[in-house]
Amino acid sequence: MSEFTRQRGKRQDDSGLGSVLDLLLANARLVLGVSGAAVLAIATLVVKRLIDRATSPRDDGDPKAEQKTLEESWQDLALIKAAQKPPKKQRREDLSAPLLSPAQSPVPGEAHKPKVCSAPLETSQVEPSPPRCFTLQEKLLSHYSSCLVVPKVQASLTPQLARSICTQLQNFLRSKCPELPFGSLFLSSPLLDGLGVLSADHIYFMLPVVLDTALWSLIPGEDTVVRNPQYWMIKRTDLEYFPRGSSPWDRFIVGQYLSSNTLNETLHKLLVASINWPAIGSLLGSVIYPVVASQDLKLEVKHDQVELSITLFPMVEMEGKVLLSAPPEGLVENLWLESFYRAEVSKVKELDAGDSGARQLCLRILNGVCKSHPTLRKLSGSPLTHVILHLSATSLDWAEESLADRYQQVLEELVGYLETGVLPSYFNHKINLFCELLEEEIDEMGFMLYRAISEPELLLKEK
Repeated sequence: MSEFTRQRGKRQDDSGLGSVLDLLLANARLVLGVSGAAVLAIATLVVKRLIDRATSPRDDGDPKAEQKTLEESWQDLALIKAAQKPPKKQRREDLSAPLLSPAQSPVPGEAHKPKVCSAPLETSQVEPSPPRCFTLQEKLLSHYSSCLVVPKVQASLTPQLARSICTQLQNFLRSKCPELPFGSLFLSSPLLDGLGVLSADHIYFMLPVVLDTALWSLIPGEDTVVRNPQYWMIKRTDLEYFPRGSSPWDRFIVGQYLSSNTLNETLHKLLVASINWPAIGSLLGSVIYPVVASQDLKLEVKHDQVELSITLFPMVEMEGKVLLSAPPEGLVENLWLESFYRAEVSKVKELDAGDSGARQLCLRILNGVCKSHPTLRKLSGSPLTHVILHLSATSLDWAEESLADRYQQVLEELVGYLETGVLPSYFNHKINLFCELLEEEIDEMGFMLYRAISEPELLLKEK
């Protein structure tokens, strides 16, 4: 075969191989990206050189040719290794400055002059940073500020509306029942005492029943028919010297005892049938109606901006005790419930004032948490307050910085009380504040709080 034929065949082979390589490189960028295509191109060039060397005639015995071939092989190997190394990342002191291309890199020895881009740079997509891990302290404060604070409209309008209704009811009682020495009606609620959370939707009207202490005496709860130290009876005394009728309240006596049931029934009739609530509601820009089916003395109020529930409680203050006309359910009559609410609020505020503590904040959070969970609803109010008061006797650090620790400790204390089924009153250890809870309710509450001790955020989820 002639030299011409051999060289032509070589060129044809090279041309066919080149076409295949060109096609491969053209598609490599689409499949492998820029850096991958560059590596493939260098490797292909090296392979092509090897093929050229293999097909080109060798100069046998020529040491210079062998040396040249060896050097080219080492150069090709170094080229492949250099292509496999990832490019070094450029360090940027100012993240707002764009990266420079090799053509834009400043020449050594020349001062770098900033260039103004004629076209705006595309905004690079920054991956969102991982969510911040909040501490329990931060979660409690955030939950309180976002979920438990009473809206300003309710906080301001509700007391105003309630006081106006209270004034109208007071005027009616004085005109309708002038013979009964009722004291001045006053409002009571966690909202007014700074412990209100979630919504200002409930207000209590306290109606003092003024008794002559010379004609009435208290019978301790242990001596009553229910044997419950929280319930008292009010007995009419010295009937032989001061016969029936000597006291204006004698009309409510049942078996020598002032009957809470009879007094409630009389007031219920007045609220339902005697007071012109539509006229009063129209005067106050609202709709007011009594709850007929309820045994409690309740009013429902609807305003354009708020809805309000009002409960009326006749109350007696004697011998340093506050008794409410709130008999237990059932056939038992004449019993009066001892209320510690005024003493609870006063004691918590007194303790906080003494050490700049966060007991009230902790109580507001716990009340809101329990009210938002149907299972824990019966724990809100007095039970939580008494747990905090008990805890204050042993845990002295109630600074706001320790809010999370105290919150956790209250949950642990509650679980312990629920395990025994007994929560003694802070003001009278004979009284069990859990005595009216069912066993199933205690089990459900205990299970929920036990979980919450290890998962505090469980109770902070919005319902």
